[in-house]
Amino acid sequence: MMAGDWLGSIVSINCGDTLGVYQGRVSAVDQLNQTISLTRPFHNGVKCLVPEVTFRAGDIVELKILEISTDIRQQTNNQFPENTTDYINGTAKQRPIETSNSQNIPRRSDARSNDSVGTSPQMCSKSYVDRHAEGLNQPKNFRRRHNSSPPKYHGHSVGRNQETDSAGSSSSRFPNQVTPKKSGPKNGQLKARDDECFGDDLEEIPDTDFDFEGNLALFDKAAVFEEIDTYERKGGGSAGGGSKSRGTPSERPPTYRHDENILESEPIVYRRILVPQPGGKEYCTDSGLVVPSISYALHKKLLSVAEKHGLSVEKRLEMSGVCASQMALTLLGGPNRLNPKNVHQRPTVALLCGPHIKGAQGISCGRHLANHDVDIILFLPNFVKMLEPVTNELNLFCRTEGKQVSNVKDLPDCPVDLVINCLDCHENAFLRDQPWYRAAVDWANQNRAPVLSIDPPVADQEQGIHAKWSLELGLPLALGEQAGRVYLCDIGIPQKVFREVGITYHSPFGCKFVIPLHSM
Repeated sequence: MMAGDWLGSIVSINCGDTLGVYQGRVSAVDQLNQTISLTRPFHNGVKCLVPEVTFRAGDIVELKILEISTDIRQQTNNQFPENTTDYINGTAKQRPIETSNSQNIPRRSDARSNDSVGTSPQMCSKSYVDRHAEGLNQPKNFRRRHNSSPPKYHGHSVGRNQETDSAGSSSSRFPNQVTPKKSGPKNGQLKARDDECFGDDLEEIPDTDFDFEGNLALFDKAAVFEEIDTYERKGGGSAGGGSKSRGTPSERPPTYRHDENILESEPIVYRRILVPQPGGKEYCTDSGLVVPSISYALHKKLLSVAEKHGLSVEKRLEMSGVCASQMALTLLGGPNRLNPKNVHQRPTVALLCGPHIKGAQGISCGRHLANHDVDIILFLPNFVKMLEPVTNELNLFCRTEGKQVSNVKDLPDCPVDLVINCLDCHENAFLRDQPWYRAAVDWANQNRAPVLSIDPPVADQEQGIHAKWSLELGLPLALGEQAGRVYLCDIGIPQKVFREVGITYHSPFGCKFVIPLHSM
């Protein structure tokens, strides 16, 4: 047979991974130049934009004949009747047809191994245009299964059927495809099963929704459980005839929520601070660490030993002033109140101090607050002689924009944001009989502002000003109810100093310098 006799046949040309696979109808074969041309070509399952493509023999890796033209089929019937009959009927006995170009027609088993579609060459030889025409010729009531997979064409997946316009052109880049139907008795079984599943008329579906609430109301839960309990009490629920009662509500095991612990256990107490002379009261931190109170004598001894090791009064005043100002800034609103954009609402703090070390601690706190743009009004009565730490702190405070007054009448009449109380002293209780002390206490009680007390006295000493918060230094004293909520600040006492006075100490502060304490 001449090479020109293969014109009109449909072939598949594999040009390797770079160029891909082309399918189309043979339009020209040039033996001299060793080229072959395909008309209406498809490249990797997609229709080409050009009407014809020409290939050289050097670019062709594999050539498969998918459909033989009518002239060649007639010649084959005359030359090889048995082979042709077997080939057309799709039997397993096939012999390749010898051609001048040594082009082999794939066997049926080869076609399956190469993922070619169809059970015979005639079935898989239809081009995309022919399949597109078949899709357009389907009747109007034709309904294709939605769950059917798209057909494959020469190893490439083809898209599902697309909607076409009135002119018959596809709205997608892929033409319409019709899944080829298989013949045989199995096809009839599948069709019957598909009709049973998908062939029901939509008009038979009821319009009314199912009444879940009404159906649930028909179920009497109490009666059913009572019947089950009665049956189990009679021994019918157990295989051995024994009773298996569900139990009364009082006998049933308790139920627990998702956030409850089912293991009954006592709360764990963490005692990492042990004192030789307990103060009679214990506190605990937010993490559950127990902080015992100490007596004023042990507190005084602790500060004395710390001063001997280098923690001077000035360092202690500075540390307590920083911690107290930090707590006061938080009570005043923190970053919500103190920011550069809120200069018209600067908080006002009244500082009531006495001529002693506690008063010096309050003055140090006022200096730090004034440096954070807080309006400070310091009340300190005039004395002929004051302690050196008080004088030093007062000189530093005068370098700020804070205001100092010595008469209670100079204090503001309107309520302030916070009152810091440093009037009381642990040793000099006679100061409470002084007129200036009484006047300051009366002003604080009438101002209706919250009060923060720094290092207040123990519970046996009566306090004239009821505080909302109290700040203790190092370790707390046994404070009364007038002290309000108790806080503890770290003033920098080393651990060996605690050990020297007989206190087993592990810091309860963690990452903070001021922590709250809760009464136990």
